[in-house]
Amino acid sequence: MSISLLTREYPPSIYGGAGVHVAQLVPQLRKLIDVDVQCMGEPREGATAHAETYPAGANAALRVFGADLSMAAAVPEVDLVHSHTWYANLAGHLSGLLHGIPHVVSAHSLEPHRPWKAEQLGGGYQLSSWAERTAFEGADAVIAVSNGMRTGTLESYTDLDPAKVHVVKNGIDTDEFSPDLGTDIVRGLGMDLDRPSVVFVGRITRQKGLIHLVRAAEQLDAGTQLVLLAGAPDTPEIAAQFDEAFGHLKAARGNVIWVQEMLPRASVRQVLSHATVFACPSVYEPLGIVNLEAMACEAAVVASAVGGIPEVVVDGETGYLVPYDPAAAGDPAAVAQFEATLAERINALTADQRLSAAFGAAGRQRCIDEFSWAKIAAETVDVYREAIRVHGS
Repeated sequence: MSISLLTREYPPSIYGGAGVHVAQLVPQLRKLIDVDVQCMGEPREGATAHAETYPAGANAALRVFGADLSMAAAVPEVDLVHSHTWYANLAGHLSGLLHGIPHVVSAHSLEPHRPWKAEQLGGGYQLSSWAERTAFEGADAVIAVSNGMRTGTLESYTDLDPAKVHVVKNGIDTDEFSPDLGTDIVRGLGMDLDRPSVVFVGRITRQKGLIHLVRAAEQLDAGTQLVLLAGAPDTPEIAAQFDEAFGHLKAARGNVIWVQEMLPRASVRQVLSHATVFACPSVYEPLGIVNLEAMACEAAVVASAVGGIPEVVVDGETGYLVPYDPAAAGDPAAVAQFEATLAERINALTADQRLSAAFGAAGRQRCIDEFSWAKIAAETVDVYREAIRVHGS
């Protein structure tokens, strides 16, 4: 079997969970089948890259579509195309039509569930939404990265045949992400290893809910240290909102470290390994690879109970889940309650480091048992076979 995998992100240019997914999946798939990779951006080894430069000066989404056209034209003779995220969905849809082959879509997120993207993309959000809908409804198979994502996909795209929507969860490389007891990186960042540490890793976006963690941190125990590996705000408005909240927090309690540059994965691994608690306050999360990375490094996790996170974090076993209702996002009282409960759960673990260590050990074992990339690659190939069968029938 041969496939062409279409993606915006590919090593070394990775900035989100979908990019991590592709980077880990491709080597495992190549042990089983022939894999061609088409990506976007600068030329790189192992893939054919397509620049997002046409039409020059156009809306960013239109320039993505320009790269999609180039990508579709470059797909070689293969049995199937597999696209990841709306950025490459249009390329996958067009490739399937052009070459008469099946198209498989991986659902890492859903545009209808991310209305705040309109702030970032402007009118491009309507284009990204159209591309995603068109690709999903025309696909021979959709791979959802969690059961929660499968439910959301079928709710968002009601014309989809449920039999075409398969669950293949994200995974984690537990050899790459394992406890690193070195201290050179964490000491260099200014972490105090004699204090309990709460760590966040992610971009400054509405989706990741970092603003809620910063507000909740005002209620953390005085001796607790907050470490934020956070940068790349989506918009100036989000950046300004976060800067204000962070300034207030720093003035109110101190013990806060904010690292704005993107650290190498090895450095992130060491920070996670020294976390008493990893905090994930996301308001939307299809699965949350970052939680798996933290668990693989033996960090206990306190996370919002949204999307696929409850399929990763086992409440009371590998961490704590905090209820969050996206429908109540505009209710200040409900938001304040979420932030207070987030702080309460974090305090429970920083105050009982034997319990947090036990949660961390259980989390790593869960990663090993349930989320290996070899298993995920085999399940993905099974979906390919089914899509080829359906396409030919």
